[in-house]
Amino acid sequence: MNSTVIAVFDTYGHAHSAMNALFTQGFAPGDVKLSPAENSDEARQAALHGTQQTQAESSRGWGIGNFFRSLFGSDQHANDADVYTEAVRRGSYLISVTVASPEQSDRAATILQGFNPVDLEQRETEWRSTGWTGTKAAQSQTSLPVIEEELKVGKRSVLKGGVRIYQHVTERPVEESVRLTEEHVNVTRTPVDEPATEADLAAFKEGTLEVRETAEEPVVEKTARVVEEVNISKDVTERTETVSDTVRRTDVEVEKISPQQVAQQVAQQAAQGTQTVQAGSTRMMDEDIYRQHFHTAYGTSGGSYEEYAPAYSYGATLAGNQRYQGYRWEELEPQARTEWESTHAGSPWERSSHAIRYGWEKSRH
Repeated sequence: MNSTVIAVFDTYGHAHSAMNALFTQGFAPGDVKLSPAENSDEARQAALHGTQQTQAESSRGWGIGNFFRSLFGSDQHANDADVYTEAVRRGSYLISVTVASPEQSDRAATILQGFNPVDLEQRETEWRSTGWTGTKAAQSQTSLPVIEEELKVGKRSVLKGGVRIYQHVTERPVEESVRLTEEHVNVTRTPVDEPATEADLAAFKEGTLEVRETAEEPVVEKTARVVEEVNISKDVTERTETVSDTVRRTDVEVEKISPQQVAQQVAQQAAQGTQTVQAGSTRMMDEDIYRQHFHTAYGTSGGSYEEYAPAYSYGATLAGNQRYQGYRWEELEPQARTEWESTHAGSPWERSSHAIRYGWEKSRH
């Protein structure tokens, strides 16, 4: 009984390299599918909406919606379908491998694991933490928030001026009267004629008598006294002020779509599907050209076209990469070689470079 092995990759390069590795390990191109088949927004929209594709495209890409409806048919696995579809919508690439035995399933899973597939359980948890609820819920109901601004008026303190007070010292002359006393010694001589007494005789010897004079002088002393107080206070008053402004609000208008408009949109989608089919036809022509070149360049090497098909496909991918637009092969080759050798260790550059360059040159025209 057949079963399916699925892996999701964040970059087209990893997904494409994983697909080529499956081909190299013997898996048939018809059992391996890559979606979107091209590294472009147009291809992604075609894959998501199930746009019709040619038989040649079915080996590399397919309608995600149709595929998941067949793979997760029951409601029990509806969430799995939502998660895989959301991964592709957000820019990831999905590879599906149809296997016929448990051994093939293990081998395919081992090969895919070597190219950094996405942990979808962790990725789903991240999506739901940011509000994602599943693509089915999003398709059945869309919510448009109605936003309305609300005016709230508060208050804050602002400077409105004030009073600055300076304190400085001034001087003024003053006068004060004071009475002062001075002593002066006066010496007078008076003639006397009388007998000397014993007291006079006792004092009859040499000696010195000293009499001193004193005088008062003014002494100035200053004392500080508080003679006035300057009091500072503030008066607080309240007033009511009316604030006028405008607030915004989003309004949702519902417009009915007429049957004619719906029919026009369906016709546009059908036209896009036709463009996809035409692109697929071009790729079939390219593969025929690659096979002719293989028989000319490698026909005597003993290998098969399937061994070199990834090289032709890689060259075509380089031609469609916007990063390399306008490059000459001599300018492109060093970068192309580094990328090829990092993802195709089993296919030496010297062996595959001719096919890569041919695929690049043909896809540029």
